[in-house]
Amino acid sequence: MLDIQKIRTDFPILSQKVNGKPLVYFDNGATSQKPQIVLDAITKYYSEINANIHRGVHTLSQLATDAYEESRKKIQTHINAKFSHEVLFTSGTTHGINLVTNGFGSILKPGDEVLVSALEHHSNIVPWQMLCEKTGATLKVIPMDENGELIMLEYDKLLSEKTKIVTVNHISNALGTINPIEYMTEKAHEVGAAILIDGAQATPHLKPDVQELDCDFYVFSGHKICGPTGTGILYGKEEWLNKLPPYQGGGEMIKEVTFEKTTYADLPHKFEAGTPNIAGGIVLGVAIDYLNKIGFENIQQQEKELLEYGTKRLLEIDGLKIYGTSKEKTSVISFNIDGIHPYDIGTIIDKQGIAVRTGHHCAQPIMNFFGIPGTIRASFSFYNTKEEIDLMIEAVKKAQRMLS
Repeated sequence: MLDIQKIRTDFPILSQKVNGKPLVYFDNGATSQKPQIVLDAITKYYSEINANIHRGVHTLSQLATDAYEESRKKIQTHINAKFSHEVLFTSGTTHGINLVTNGFGSILKPGDEVLVSALEHHSNIVPWQMLCEKTGATLKVIPMDENGELIMLEYDKLLSEKTKIVTVNHISNALGTINPIEYMTEKAHEVGAAILIDGAQATPHLKPDVQELDCDFYVFSGHKICGPTGTGILYGKEEWLNKLPPYQGGGEMIKEVTFEKTTYADLPHKFEAGTPNIAGGIVLGVAIDYLNKIGFENIQQQEKELLEYGTKRLLEIDGLKIYGTSKEKTSVISFNIDGIHPYDIGTIIDKQGIAVRTGHHCAQPIMNFFGIPGTIRASFSFYNTKEEIDLMIEAVKKAQRMLS
């Protein structure tokens, strides 16, 4: 059992008041809060070893380089990548997806097909749309049902020798659905297609084993796993990363430059042009250490209890409907109340110190499927409590009375 009250003291922001009320932070799907050890690590980097990496012979540069590459190895271990050079630092999930789509621009041709799911975040839809427009490939959508689950029978039908890549989130940011990634990967590989997994919403809740999943690409953001904003990871199988062309040109990603010809650096530097977010990369490793110390089994148990309790309490409210009722689900509850716009609920409960997300959550096709403008989304983390859920319930009831 986790000592949640002790864990909460690791997060300075959780002790503050918002609008005169204790902060109840249920917007973890958008970004997580940061423990003091992460905040201290940012200060430590800039105070003690701030220098550019990979390029200097002086002591600070070597210290910064060692810390940055040690973080890469930590992440390799965390996701069980075969090689550290399969782990690329990015600015976030969106950057990682765009890096891969850029690379597939040299692979796709007219008549080829890209499969995306109906559950995707805009960042895993729009880059593929742009790529298909550029290459003449066709974008096809894996449909979902009323429970917020992808329809695997339809997925099987869509797959063909024309399919070059399948791109799907591990967990839906809007509904909390956990997708059957192992099955989807196996089926994609049967037709010779690659698969990219958007793990932005999964990595806060579980440890992805990329070798067990056998995915070709796995992307996630640091800011959702207690790390800094502007950080992320793209894992790619070595064979695929060697096959794709560089995403950007500049310093660091080159082996030799002349005006006649440039040759590119080996992995991972081929994809890491320019000065990176050095502090962010180092501190991301600190955040992962912190989460592993707590233990992902403990995190999952705590969040499972919060999901079950929150679902039960919310369904006690008359006229409330939950969207996303899949059998496999993480600690996200999207809901609406009959006759009331989600924005209005969110605005009123904010006055009570309750932070939730309202709108379409960058997943507008999901909202179109349900015929709604958006939802109120409460997304829980391991540092949240049942008592906070009770405060949210009372705030939502109060908002309902005011708006009815």
